[in-house]
Order: sequence, then structure tokens, then C-alpha cells
Amino acid sequence: VFTEEDKYSLYSSLLFKYFLAEGVVCGHDLFVASAKEHPDNILKELPAPLLDDGHRNELGEEATAVKSEDFQDSMKIAWRYQNLPKMEASPTTTTKFGHYYDVSKKMPPELLQSIKWQSFYLPEELCSQPKKKLCSMNSAYARLLESIQRIIYQQGFDGSDPQKKQKNILRIGIQSLGSMLWGDDICSSDAPEDIHSLTKFLYVLRGLLRKSLSACIITVPAHLIQNKAIMERVTNLSDTVVGLESFIGSERETNPLYKDYHGLVHVHQIPRLNSLICDVSDTKDLAFRLKRKLFTIERLHLPPDLSDTVSRTSKQDLAESAKLLSSGCGAMAMGKKHLDF
Repeated sequence: VFTEEDKYSLYSSLLFKYFLAEGVVCGHDLFVASAKEHPDNILKELPAPLLDDGHRNELGEEATAVKSEDFQDSMKIAWRYQNLPKMEASPTTTTKFGHYYDVSKKMPPELLQSIKWQSFYLPEELCSQPKKKLCSMNSAYARLLESIQRIIYQQGFDGSDPQKKQKNILRIGIQSLGSMLWGDDICSSDAPEDIHSLTKFLYVLRGLLRKSLSACIITVPAHLIQNKAIMERVTNLSDTVVGLESFIGSERETNPLYKDYHGLVHVHQIPRLNSLICDVSDTKDLAFRLKRKLFTIERLHLPPDLSDTVSRTSKQDLAESAKLLSSGCGAMAMGKKHLDF
């Protein structure tokens, strides 16, 4: 999974931690790599899981708040629209995807002690070994590949070598790959000196993942990469590409259309079975918001008519912003089903 970081890396780091937390709950082995924040600190900040009855108790207040918002919205909608059919905003409620987590609490240390995890902190790796370069690849990328390859082959995740014990999965998390901290200049120059270093790394990593029992999430500060050709190559080398666009510091932060959300989710690419190419999603109306305890991805819908409380200029801006939504998203799309984490 390739995740394009939001401008301040607030929400992308949260998704990164959700991926690792799901691995802890499922009993998977973890490998966390970073050049900015020490992996030990990342694991200490994983959200606490909500299991069974605890999940219902913790989410009771959130459900009450959502119902209150629904009631307030219904008071603003003309009576002739309220009886129109609802639009499904997410998969059916009987479908469960993973586990739920409370972002207001940290994962108990005993859960982390129950699994195996290893870390790769670039400053420590550079101090322990002399500088070297492999196949014209960035030395930091080369060291990271060696570490991943060693874990896959030595700890029984190699798919070509049958495991003697019960099979397990390795979850790999790489934070802010391609940034200056990794020794790469793709984020600081339109014509980087080593333009193919990142794509070479992803090409080799893709090969390792294909023949091993492992899954990987990578966050990249895509908004800093000026060379579009690099992003196209990176996208082609990834199975799933998701971008997060935060409203912090942008005009959309005060736009009435997005008043209930904190940012947009752009699904650029999703995997397709029995095909050599990946599918490009036609979903253009996903938004996210961070509640007190939950991070939620929802189907974005237009708010009720703002009547005389908003100026004519703001209404024009609202109409222009509405063009970004897909055709199935309109005033009738008031379904409140969503995807929780």
C-alpha cells in the first residue's frame, strides 16, 4: 500500500499506526522503518484496540453524537426530500473489516510484548556500518532492503521455502520514504541527481513481497515531489495508492461544503485480480474526519440549502466545489453509514 502523506503528516501517520496496530491484534510480526521518528516511539503510540463488548461501550457516545448530528441535519432539509431513498455510503453493516481502535488511548504494553517486532532506524544504521552504495542506489535504501531481505529469509517468511512451524505474516511499515532524511533529493529538486533511486528500491521490494508472506505500507511526502514522472513510476510499482488531502491551512477549511470533515481521501489505484495492470478507482467523493475516539472515512455528501445565512459569493464557491463530487453524490445522498477504524 502506497500512501501519499497529507501536508503536515498528521493523518497519514495515523493510518500508518492503524496498519501496525492491526498486525499486533492479529499476532503478526512487525518490521518498522523510519528515518525521522524512532520506531520504538511509533509502537508506543499505537491506538488501543476495542474488542467485543468494550467496542460497543466505547462507541456508545460516538453513536449518540452522530444521531444528534443527523437530527439537526434533518431539521434543515425540506419535508419533500426526507422520504426519498437513502444512498448507501459504505458496505453493509454485517461486513466487518478488521478491528476497531480508540485513538484517545495507547495500546497496552503487554500486547506489544506478545508479538515479535524489529525496527530500522536510519541514524543508528548509518553509525553502525560504513557508507556504501549498491547498484547506483541510495545507501539508505540499500541498507533497508538488506534488512528486509534478511528478515524474510531467516525468519521463515520466504514463500518458496515451506515453513516448518505455523505460518505467520510479516507486516512492514516504512515511514516518509523519499524525504531528505533518507538522503534522497527528489523532494528538494525538480531534476534530482539520483532520479531512479526510489523506483529501483520499490522494484526490488515489490519482488521480495511477491515471493514472501508479507504486506507493506509506505508513506511518501508526495506533495513535495515536483517531478511528476517520478510519481507516475512509483504509482505503477504499487498495488494500492491512496492520497490524503488535509484541509488544514487551505480554503476548504472554511468552505461550508466540507464543514463536517477534516480532509479528502483520493483513491488513485486499487489492485485488480487476473490482470497485469491495476484498476483506477472512479470514487471521487470520500472524505475523512477525526472524532474524539475514531478516525472515520465517509461518503461525502452535499449539506442542506444554506439559505440566507451564506453570502452569494460563498454559494458560488460551494457550487464550484460540488463539481468535484461524483454524479451519485447529491442532496439525496444523506446516508450516514461509514467506514470506521
